[in-house]
Amino acid sequence: MPELPEVQTTVNGLNATVRGRKIVDVWTDYPERKSSTSYGAGKIHKDSIKNKSFYKKFCKKVVGEKILKSERRAKNVLIHLSHGHTILVHMKMTGHFVYNKTNYPHIRFFLKLDNGKVLGLSDMRRFAKVTVIPTKELHQSIHLQNIGPEPLEKKFQFAIFNSQLKKRANGKIKQVLMDPSIIAGIGNIYSDEILWRANVHPKSLVKRIPEKNFKLMFGAMKSVLRKGIDFGGDSMSDYRNIKGERGKFQEYHQAYRRTGKRCMKSGCRGTIQRMVIGGRSGHFCNKHQILYA
Repeated sequence: MPELPEVQTTVNGLNATVRGRKIVDVWTDYPERKSSTSYGAGKIHKDSIKNKSFYKKFCKKVVGEKILKSERRAKNVLIHLSHGHTILVHMKMTGHFVYNKTNYPHIRFFLKLDNGKVLGLSDMRRFAKVTVIPTKELHQSIHLQNIGPEPLEKKFQFAIFNSQLKKRANGKIKQVLMDPSIIAGIGNIYSDEILWRANVHPKSLVKRIPEKNFKLMFGAMKSVLRKGIDFGGDSMSDYRNIKGERGKFQEYHQAYRRTGKRCMKSGCRGTIQRMVIGGRSGHFCNKHQILYA
């Protein structure tokens, strides 16, 4: 699933390509699904373009509107339109935007623009969420209202990081880092990389981790997420940028999906191992990442 760096890379691409363009038509081949009140992964919502009646409303609200700019909130892409509406897209497991690539595989949705080009959403597994919300209601909507602070904002300093994590004092640190109500935008890849740099085992209990390691973790979080953006995201799986190109962060992994390989930390003789934590994989060094339990 695209995480903060991949979504930010997408937003940067949108601002470089479609900002100022007018939407002249909309198309989708997402199949209609029954509405659901659940907002879990893979669920279909009544306010989704996968709902036929909502799709008609969606078209009326966005066709003829100008794209003012795009922003990111957690793992959500926000495309702000003139006249006070915002298209919200969560790319889920396999989604990514591409610009002006009409024959690109797995296109499920596109916006036709006034320059004759299209902005398409490729989504092999059809899990992505696309909706439209009045901009003034955006951050109070069910999609965004329970999301935690943004880790790369300047005001997100160590004291806030520390207090946020300790809201889940009895939780395992990898799961807590990935909880969007605690910190926005961190998923499987970047949590592994952060913990490798902070010398902390992914099953460590938050309440047992020494403050020195929390400080290492905080610094690692800032640097790893920024590097993810600098390298254009991680394309070990399906993610591609707006041009359909692969990011390069996967070339710099220290832990994620390096199972059985030698740990690259200086002076460490460990091996990267894999375990399942809360239904998700975790990759860690069996020597320098200490279990605080």
